[in-house]
Amino acid sequence: MVKLRLKRCGRKQRAVYRIVAIDVRSRREGRDLRKVGFYDPIKNQTYLNVPAILYFLERGAQPTGTVYDILKKAEVLKELRPNETTFT
Repeated sequence: MVKLRLKRCGRKQRAVYRIVAIDVRSRREGRDLRKVGFYDPIKNQTYLNVPAILYFLERGAQPTGTVYDILKKAEVLKELRPNETTFT
C-alpha cells in the first residue's frame, strides 16, 4: 500500500519536509516512489505537484493526517471525484 507522507529534510532545529509517495513498510527516511510536494512549517510555505498527488490518490494512496490537512487547506481534495474522497 502507498501512503502520502512527510519526509524530513533540512538541518537541526530547522526542519523542512518533502511530501512523498512511499510504501507503507518503508522508514520515514526511506526510498520514496516520487516526490510530490514540499512543506516548510517555519515559513508556512507549501508547494504541491497537484497532478502527481491526484494520480496517487486516484490509485488508492492514503494521506497521513498531516498531509491530509495540508491537502485540505490547499483545496486539492476538491478536485477528486466525490466517490473517491473517503480516507481512513
